[in-house]
Amino acid sequence: MAHLTQNPADKERQSSWYHRDLSEERRNQTGRQRFVCLYPVYINSKKTLAEGRRISVEKAVENPSCTEIRDVLAAAGMNVYMENKIHPREWNRDGQFKGRVRVQIKQADGSPCQDKFSSRKDVMIYVAEMIPKLKTRTQKSGGGDTSSQQGEGGKKSKKKKK
Repeated sequence: MAHLTQNPADKERQSSWYHRDLSEERRNQTGRQRFVCLYPVYINSKKTLAEGRRISVEKAVENPSCTEIRDVLAAAGMNVYMENKIHPREWNRDGQFKGRVRVQIKQADGSPCQDKFSSRKDVMIYVAEMIPKLKTRTQKSGGGDTSSQQGEGGKKSKKKKK
């Protein structure tokens, strides 16, 4: 029956290996490993929660791009860079949907870089509020009326030849 009893030291060794403290490793991470990932799908009003949206539809923006997110965060004074990655739930592998933005929210000591951005959700809501105010977004909506009227009158119907 001696083989059925366990040594308490063996059990402690197993649990410490399996349940190691990751907070020590996270404190030692430096540089870009501490940055938070933001995909455009997180703030896209056209996506559902199952497809990856993380904020409410009322606060979200229609089809944001990575460059728009990067521009807004860079203008806010955040430390930000882009990566050529794609969200795992994105089925369309088009170039339009590619991109991931990494932003530094907290410093190495754990304090926020800026007081208004204490969490990643604060960053997502701020970006979703600021993207519609970008010049590229306001120019697109103003020039759309003339292009829709140009192509209406030029079509001729085809008739069968006898």
